[in-house]
Amino acid sequence: MTARPDDLATALPLHGGPDLRPDTVVVAGGRPAPEHDAPVGPSIVLTSTYRGAGEITAADRAYGRFGNPTWEDLEDVLARLEGARLPGLLYASGLAAVASVLALVPAGGRLVLPRHSYQGSLALAADLEARGLLRVATVDVTDTDAVVAALDGADLLWLESPTNPMLEVADLPALLAAARERGVRTCVDNTFATPLAQRPLEHGADVVVHSVTKYLAGHSDVVLGAAVTSDPGLRERLHGHRSLHGAVPGPFEAWLALRGVRTLAVRVERSAATAGELARRLQEHPAVREVRYPGLPGDPGHARAAAQMANFGSVLAIVLDGDAAGAEAVVDALRLWTPATSLGGVESLVERRRRHHEEPHSVPETLLRLSVGIENVEDLWADLDRALSGADR
Repeated sequence: MTARPDDLATALPLHGGPDLRPDTVVVAGGRPAPEHDAPVGPSIVLTSTYRGAGEITAADRAYGRFGNPTWEDLEDVLARLEGARLPGLLYASGLAAVASVLALVPAGGRLVLPRHSYQGSLALAADLEARGLLRVATVDVTDTDAVVAALDGADLLWLESPTNPMLEVADLPALLAAARERGVRTCVDNTFATPLAQRPLEHGADVVVHSVTKYLAGHSDVVLGAAVTSDPGLRERLHGHRSLHGAVPGPFEAWLALRGVRTLAVRVERSAATAGELARRLQEHPAVREVRYPGLPGDPGHARAAAQMANFGSVLAIVLDGDAAGAEAVVDALRLWTPATSLGGVESLVERRRRHHEEPHSVPETLLRLSVGIENVEDLWADLDRALSGADR
């Protein structure tokens, strides 16, 4: 249930008009109606229930598990960013959004997903398969023909591009078109790219999910997720799953994330530019065996990324010579880079991904994932160069 119009075309217009560019939407969207003495920014609505009597209709909020004005401000912004015709759905976490979409697979149905994906998605899919709820087929998402072949008998194609943590790039237009021809539902995890780099709904995806925790909120201080679709039936099912399973966000977290999204465009512009420069320098470093970053001309995914992305993102991966202990020693030697999981915040993070036992064994033991923040590029490089060169180790 929701108290606002389900079609964004009938919702309150953005300040300045409905046809604003994405880097303006992040600033202008989700604000109070432009009335005299109205607050410039949205308020936090803290309530567990709403006044009302009589029959409950789709126009009523009714109860705090069904909707909240603070969620809805951010849901409208996310929908506009992804080019959706319907408001998005905010969840308590990125994994809650993933679970809601995977619940669309019928009992015993078949899920196709990349072998390199967000660890939580892989773990949840494996758990559902172990309980006999669905069957899983993992694919190399860079092999378009193999992915298309795996669609026979599939119920849901799950895509990530670029993938976590290998930075592989899928041919989204071709794969989404092939799935549509076969009647296979599709979902794209757009967390790494953000809607500023690609909008999978425009390529034919049925649903897009985000870990709002990452770039959208951008400050490593909230845990939230989102799903966005233009299909009314799918949205109704996702909304029902969210309500029934209690996967709802807190209003304060939603407000923080909306405040964070205001700077998304400038954060992504800065961090993506820095990531590209660091990737170029790391290619020449003697301690680095391989750099994975779609913005590099020699990267296997470069041509696809250049064709379907507006920028190359702010995450890169390096594979070091030596063993896991040596890679951990590099992480320990860093002073400015923060050793932590997650990504997309203003601070630069580094992590040896295989420290997670659930990470696929096809991920090299010495792979370090670097989430580039908005610090000065020379300071970030000096810290990396010193640690890689063995200083203070």
